[in-house]
Amino acid sequence: MSIPRVVLAGAGSGVGKTVIAAGLMARLSKERRVQGFKVGPDFIDPMFHTAATGRPSRNLDSFLLEKGTLQNVFGWASKDADISIVEGVRGLYDGLTSTADVGSTAEIAKYIDAPVILIVNARSLAKSAAAHVLGFKMLDPTVNIKGVILNHISNDRHEQKAVEAVESLTGTEVIGVIRGQKEKLPERHLGLHTLEPHEAGPVLRKIEDMVAGIDLDRLLAIAESAPERHFDDSSPFPRRSPQGVRIAVPKDKAYCFYYPENLEALKAAGAEIVHFRPADGEKLPDADAIYLGGGYPELYLYELSTNHDFLEGVKQMSLEGRVVYGECGGLMTLCRAIDDGSEAVEMVGVFDPVAMMAAGRQGPTYVRAKGTPQNLIMPGREIRAHEFHYSQLSPAPPGPYAYDVSRGIGFGNGVDGAMVRRTVGTYMHQHALSSPGWGEGFVNLIE
Repeated sequence: MSIPRVVLAGAGSGVGKTVIAAGLMARLSKERRVQGFKVGPDFIDPMFHTAATGRPSRNLDSFLLEKGTLQNVFGWASKDADISIVEGVRGLYDGLTSTADVGSTAEIAKYIDAPVILIVNARSLAKSAAAHVLGFKMLDPTVNIKGVILNHISNDRHEQKAVEAVESLTGTEVIGVIRGQKEKLPERHLGLHTLEPHEAGPVLRKIEDMVAGIDLDRLLAIAESAPERHFDDSSPFPRRSPQGVRIAVPKDKAYCFYYPENLEALKAAGAEIVHFRPADGEKLPDADAIYLGGGYPELYLYELSTNHDFLEGVKQMSLEGRVVYGECGGLMTLCRAIDDGSEAVEMVGVFDPVAMMAAGRQGPTYVRAKGTPQNLIMPGREIRAHEFHYSQLSPAPPGPYAYDVSRGIGFGNGVDGAMVRRTVGTYMHQHALSSPGWGEGFVNLIE
């Protein structure tokens, strides 16, 4: 059975893709099983998808994932869904380089043979909106642009002119318009504000209202027009019997950046995952290892610094030689302190540097690296990952390092990954399916 599917792509950044995607997912989910996806390395937009659909949203990234793996993730996640909706990244054709498809929404649309609905910021545009659409259709005719959504429409007159121009001059139907909104969803330095469970209901109702002018029947018809295509829907994770190990994973407002596949890979490798909320005062659970994901620890320094059980417990785990792994915000937490620009607040202190928030933006960027011989989990393995952070470690860790970096920033000077005992802290976010064996390697370290 073919999967009804559609890609919501932007004519550029800032055209409202996430609001439109999540709003449509929420509306459709009232009567259908909707599977959400996000193109590219993003943690926040999928949170909105997941809240809207009640199903984990997945990242489709052609830099991180091989084509066959990406198609497998799509088929596996979609196999019991009624429709799959893919939110694009940046502009439709924007990717790793200026001329190739790698990392672009267009490439993903081709990989999964999905029709595309182009979202255009039509503020002050009428006939010129048609020029935008026509240019996108002509640049690569193999990308199947089947519909248009016009955002930032000011009034009835503007709507009439813009819709008539697009449909008559490009031969592409406009399936909906969105009137200009005075209110916007809150943002912070890594993108949209993360979505806490208690916020989901009011936010989703708000964005459903924003997309009320989009014709769901036409959207469904376009999704159902996708070509017949079989996707491998088997699990992408080799499964082992339980290994009798527990991995503590903080999951709250401070630590919320995890690819779901990373946690699934650890479970498939035989580990039990135990979640807790340290920024809400919860204690570190009894565990054999800890995986500290990324997020916003710098925004919750008081809450974290007063949770002595958490900070001292993580330090004790490291001193005892248990496995401690931190990504980005997790790395910052493992440092002596986090300096938010006004004061340095003590953290775990496994690593001596201070994480300085005044460093300026580093990324988002894709990373190519290789595990050093000393790397505990992936020695000598080629690694693809991504990074996006506003902190820098001062002074830079002295080594040994877990990764030699050929593309990306890391700690600078071509290295990333501080190590001591069996504790690793890195700025890289790895996707378990871009580094086969990551889950098993992690679990195998645990004694």
